[in-house]
Amino acid sequence: MFFSFRKIDPKILSWCAYDIGNSAFATTIMAAIYPVYFREVASAGLAPNISTAYWAYAAAASLFLSAFFAPILGTLADIQGSKKRLLTAFTGLGVLSTGLMAFIGPGDWFAALLLMAGGTVGFTVSIIFYDALLPSITTPDRVDVVSSQGYALGYLGGGILLAVNMLFIAFLPGTAGARLSFLSVAFWWAGFTVPLLVHVEEPPVEGENVGTVEALGRGIKRLQSTFRDIRSFRNLFLFLVAFWFYNDGIGTIIRMAAIYGSQLGIPMHHLVGALLLTQFVGIPCSLAFGTLASRVGSKNAILTGLAVYLCLILAGVFISRPWHFWALAVGVGTVQGGTQAISRSFFASMLPAGRTAEFFGFYDISSKFSGILGPAIFGAITHLTGSSRIAIAILSYTFIIGILILRKVRG
Repeated sequence: MFFSFRKIDPKILSWCAYDIGNSAFATTIMAAIYPVYFREVASAGLAPNISTAYWAYAAAASLFLSAFFAPILGTLADIQGSKKRLLTAFTGLGVLSTGLMAFIGPGDWFAALLLMAGGTVGFTVSIIFYDALLPSITTPDRVDVVSSQGYALGYLGGGILLAVNMLFIAFLPGTAGARLSFLSVAFWWAGFTVPLLVHVEEPPVEGENVGTVEALGRGIKRLQSTFRDIRSFRNLFLFLVAFWFYNDGIGTIIRMAAIYGSQLGIPMHHLVGALLLTQFVGIPCSLAFGTLASRVGSKNAILTGLAVYLCLILAGVFISRPWHFWALAVGVGTVQGGTQAISRSFFASMLPAGRTAEFFGFYDISSKFSGILGPAIFGAITHLTGSSRIAIAILSYTFIIGILILRKVRG
């Protein structure tokens, strides 16, 4: 279902604007340009399979840090009413790390990985608080549509800036285009954060507001209770386990696709162009998934997306030409945003009132911990065998197990 800007509540549009901003990090830094820049410039002197493995290890380590902080910070945000403040802090970390990437030169692979880790922590942790604001800006019957609109606008924003960055690379000499693209992401992300901070209100806190130290103490006790309680929410628990597996596969594809294609010898302009196409294919498809979910149910919409993903990842083993990468990029674009958007809204529909940031902390920690395993396995297999194709084939298990468990969730 496509939407008219005139019909969107300013709060919803401002909330969606943050997706426009942070999606630039997901496209230019995480998926398209920075991985290739790392392999071709920053990791000069390293063997191809070693640079790929180091990138995967750093991705896993940064997601581990995010996962460690996610549940504590999510609970703190609920108790203290600090979702917007914490979103601002971690967005700042991501923006600063991204801006500093412009100063990475040949052979600076360690600094490049540190900045990638800092940017990833800022990006992934800030999303906890962004997601936790979703239930407060719309009604339960609209949450699927609003979540899909956020993803669709995110695809649009990330795609527009990636297209601009491709022009930088095409027309500026040497590495100047890539460096400028990293700076553009920092400014873009910061700029599109402002509407959310101005127009989206902090949800009210249940009970008295307390200081940070006391809130952390209460948060730790509340986490202990939540670890016990979450198992009593059978649907919620099963969904989190399923999400743990299939999001592992989705996240690994996002983080490793460009560097995988680069190792296979596919030129940078094909890699970046195909990933740009993914963004624009994802815009209507993310919106279509919102409509699909309203007709067949959120669970069935997610299962459809996962079945397509399983076929794509198996096809990815046989990539040998640029057009193969383009074809798979189109396929990913049809399901990536929609699957993630409906997963987010499906989870939100099962949350107990007053504990949204806390449970979104678990949702996000599930995604972070799952994201640790996929890149780590990918890196280890590539490191040991010298073949990324074997690593891609093994990752199919994430979608198979995710589908089997999700089928057990009522919905």
